[in-house]
Amino acid sequence: MSETPKIEPPDAKKSRSESLDTTNEDGRNERETASGDTIALPDHVAGSGSLDRLVDTARDYAKASTAENTNKAYAADWKHFARWCRLKGTDPLPPSPEMIGLYLTDLAAPTGPSPALSVSTIDRRLSGLAWNYAQRGFTLDRKERHIATVLAGIKRKHGKPPVQKEAILPEDILAMVATLPFGLRGLRDRAILLIGYAGGLRRSEIVSLDVGKDDTDDSGGWIEILDGKDGGGAVLTLNAKTGWREVEIGRGSSDQTCPVHALEQWLHFAKIDFGPVFVRTSRDGKRALESRLNDKHVARLIKATVLKSGIRAELPEKDRLALFSGHSLRAGLASSAEVDERFVQKQLGHASAEMTRRYQRRRDRFRVNLTKAAGL
Repeated sequence: MSETPKIEPPDAKKSRSESLDTTNEDGRNERETASGDTIALPDHVAGSGSLDRLVDTARDYAKASTAENTNKAYAADWKHFARWCRLKGTDPLPPSPEMIGLYLTDLAAPTGPSPALSVSTIDRRLSGLAWNYAQRGFTLDRKERHIATVLAGIKRKHGKPPVQKEAILPEDILAMVATLPFGLRGLRDRAILLIGYAGGLRRSEIVSLDVGKDDTDDSGGWIEILDGKDGGGAVLTLNAKTGWREVEIGRGSSDQTCPVHALEQWLHFAKIDFGPVFVRTSRDGKRALESRLNDKHVARLIKATVLKSGIRAELPEKDRLALFSGHSLRAGLASSAEVDERFVQKQLGHASAEMTRRYQRRRDRFRVNLTKAAGL
């Protein structure tokens, strides 16, 4: 039986049309920011084939100047701000410190149904706006009084200590790995968890690994498995936030817990000798595909194995899921490795020891006792 078509009032059609127009404009702004299309020839220079090719290459470099996830976040920040400006009857360009101060206020104490954002998210939104303005040839002065004083007040009134994710401890990672099957997907996920834990890697660093140098254009690093007197290990060369760095992962005490062995098993049975290390599998789970895994797979894997292994089983499932994330692997290594702090700092790629200490959930804070050293 055919359905009777719904007749919309004229105002509803107009509203939906305006919504579509807004979506299209937002989408265009998002693509511009993400692709670096704002880079172009000066108005007084005539285009040519060679210059146009240089412009395209420069745009590619501009896009590569920040991580893909950062580009997406900054594009979303601009899209949200541009829509907010239109709803307030103004334009996002050129930057208006007064309006940006009001925008930050609306994020912290919204006048509409949207929930208030955390201080860290608001600060991140402001960084995203500054970046977007810079791409469009404008400078956003965060020290301008309409911005700086409002942000300082938000931080003073709403600031809270950062909520840290729970560290995955050695007994936890072993329990998590034990829940995985022994098929191809299980081999892959076992290698992801153990390599991520032993290397103190970020989610993006895990999935961006290639087998060899320059295998793919979107590579974030490559692996090299070496022999040595103590069994050798794997050396990961990563293009990380702080620049190129090497992460050395030694062999474990047994094959069941060794990250290097798990990596070798996955590469062997998946028949991977070129391109991305961690890829998707066929629907039946019997064949490795060519497409690289998304970093969200790592987060889902961690949460799923935490639940299956019964970690923090005394808590409701929702709370358990909220406690653990990709950062739990890095925090686990920092909290569990009983070595000099500087070695942990190097493994995590931190520029300062203070940053490393933020990841150490159970370090001995009073190992150096300045009170006794001062004679008290």
